This record gives sequence, structure tokens and C-alpha cells, in this order.
Amino acid sequence: LSQLPGWSMRPDGSIVIATGNDDALGVYACTPYNSYGTAGESQPTRVLLKDPPAFTVRPKEEYFQEVGRELVIPCAAHGDPPPTISWTKVGSAGRSSAQVDGNSSLIFRPLIKEQHGVWECTATNQVASVSTATSVHVLGTSPHAVTNVSVLPLLLAANISWEPGFDGGYFQRFSVWYTPLVKHPPRAHHDWVSLSVPVGAQHLLVENLQPDMSYQFSVLAQNKLGSGPFSQIVTSVPRGFPVTTVPPEPPAMTVRVFLSPPQALTANETVRGVLLRWEPPAQFSVALSGYALELRQDKGGWEVLDRSIPSTKTQVLVPGLIKDAFYEFRLVAFAGSYISDPSNTVNVSTAGMEVYPSRTQLPELLPQPVLAGVIGGICFLSVAVIFSTMAACIMNRRRAVRVQKRRQ
Repeated sequence: LSQLPGWSMRPDGSIVIATGNDDALGVYACTPYNSYGTAGESQPTRVLLKDPPAFTVRPKEEYFQEVGRELVIPCAAHGDPPPTISWTKVGSAGRSSAQVDGNSSLIFRPLIKEQHGVWECTATNQVASVSTATSVHVLGTSPHAVTNVSVLPLLLAANISWEPGFDGGYFQRFSVWYTPLVKHPPRAHHDWVSLSVPVGAQHLLVENLQPDMSYQFSVLAQNKLGSGPFSQIVTSVPRGFPVTTVPPEPPAMTVRVFLSPPQALTANETVRGVLLRWEPPAQFSVALSGYALELRQDKGGWEVLDRSIPSTKTQVLVPGLIKDAFYEFRLVAFAGSYISDPSNTVNVSTAGMEVYPSRTQLPELLPQPVLAGVIGGICFLSVAVIFSTMAACIMNRRRAVRVQKRRQ
């Protein structure tokens, strides 16, 4: 066996021939033996090479023919020994009315609607069996039944979907039929409710159904020649409103936020103003958003001077303080909606300072009520002057007109 490629012997004494060719032809006998000898060889067996069926003529993938006419579909094969040809309709349990002629061709004479479908040609001999398939489309008939009807139950509704059958060669439309499933008395078919399906759609939403009641659904196809058969009936139960118990709300968790005040606030006098420096808070459990600077003058009330100092800054310059006044500054940090306690307070006195010759206070340092009153007074005076000027002009014009009339 070692001299024949692809030949081997199994432990049970069988010979395996990987590729059958002329080397395998012949008569074979098996001789078993052991240490005591042998009882003789087996009966001889002859190995013959045969060819499996192979198609010489295959049918086309599809055939279209009018109902009532003749249709011949060829199929032929060869092999050793010669194979036999048979035709079957896929999915059909009963015997078909089609005939097979002497050339193994499938003959429809005449072609009817029920012969629409997939047909299979099978060639069989002692070696193997091979098959090929073709689709027969019968034109000029009513539609075929839809398939794979499914119903998805929804809240007081159901979504019906399907796969269309062959349209018979004409444009087809669909309608969905449904009825409640009741035992006493049974509903006749004419009591079913039908809904038209939009053109081109393969699904329909049926609404306003009763909850927790069984419904039967079926789909009907129609074309210009009439209606096809109803699809299989599918039973489904629409969902009702769920009855649930609202679980109690979990207890609110208290999140403790650590935000200490800014540290080491100091004030230094410069030619441009007072420079305030500080250190960031020592502890904060959330990201800092920024700082706000507060001041008060001569022991008055605290006012916010700047509420938009970035969290990355650690110093700010305060210009334009009034000469011969006493100021106090402090700083607070904030992170989101959380505000820290005020920092330490620093005192600044401008008494006797030569670097602040002007006694004019910056507008942003004025209290908001005072600033609003100043602006309002200026606006009122401006409007009064404008109205007075306009009134004078009008009076002068009228006086000139009267003088001119007297002269005439």
C-alpha cells in the first residue's frame, strides 16, 4: 500500500482509497492472521469505477408563461450507469398533474395557476443523485396567498406584516381582515372588519383594539382579475395598560461638599492702585468656578466689587479708590452653586496718599442705587433741555407768523 499514493489501511483492516482511478480496478481479498496462523482468505470482491450523474441540459432559472398555454422545460443528464430523471414541485406533497416526455422534459399542457412555483429536476443512478431547480411563473391569474404573516401585539393595537405572494402578472393590493375571537356565538366571515393597506406597504397598524382580548388576523391580496386566497389566520392578544406599583423613592443621599475660603489675602499699594493677592482654598471637593471680591468703605455695608474673577487667578488690581478714605476687602470662592466663607479681611487707608490725587470715584465702585440715581438725573435734565428748546422754537415761529399777518 505504501507504493500507492492516497491508499491506507485502518486498524480494523479496511482499505481507504482517497481518489478512485484505474489503479483501484480489480479483485480484492482479505486474509486475517495472528501468531497462530490464518484460517484463509475472504471471498473475493470486485471494484468497479462508475460515473455519477452530470447534467448535459439544465433548465433556465425562471420561466414565464400565460395560464392555459403549453410550457416545456428541458432537463437531461448522463452517467455510468445512465441516470433516471424525475421532476417534483418543491413544497408540494401530492402528485403533480405535469407530465415528463421521453427526453425527460417537463411538460405543462395546459399550464394552470397551481403549477406556479419551484420545480426540481433530479438525476439518480447507483453512484449518486444530483438536482437542479427552476421557477415557473404563471401569468394572467389572480394573486397568490401572502406568506409569513406575523402579528406584533402593541398597546391597544397590533402591527401586522407579511411577505407578498406572486401577483399573477398584474398590480396587486392588500387588505387586512380581523375579528375578535369569541366562542358564543361564532362570527361569520362577513362580520370581519377589513382595512385597506397603502400602496406598496407590506405592513399595517391596526388600532383601537380591546385590551386582553384575542383577535384573529388574515391578509387578502387582490388584482384586476380578482382576489387570491386568504392567508393563514394568526391569533394575537393586544396589550393593555400595565398595572404597576410605583416603588418608593430612595432616601436622598446627603453629599457633603468641602469648600474652604481663600487663604492669606494681602494688599499692596502700587502706582496703579491696590494689588490684592491670595492663595486658593486649602480644601475643595468640587472644581472651583471662580472668586468674588467684596469691599466696604468707612465701615459701611459690604458690596460686591467683582464677581467674575477666574479660578486660575490669584491676584487682582483695584484702581480708582477715593482719597482720604478707609477700605476693607475680603474674598469668597465659589464652585457651581456652592459659596465658601469669606477670607480674612485686609484694610487699606488712602489718607494722605499722594498716588490718588483725584477725588472722583470710579463708576464701578459706586453703590448701584447711587449710580442709578445719577444716571437717571442726567437723563431727566437732558430730556428737559430738549423739550424747552423745542417749545421756544415753536413759540418763536408762531410769533413771526402773527407779525407777518399784521403787516399784510
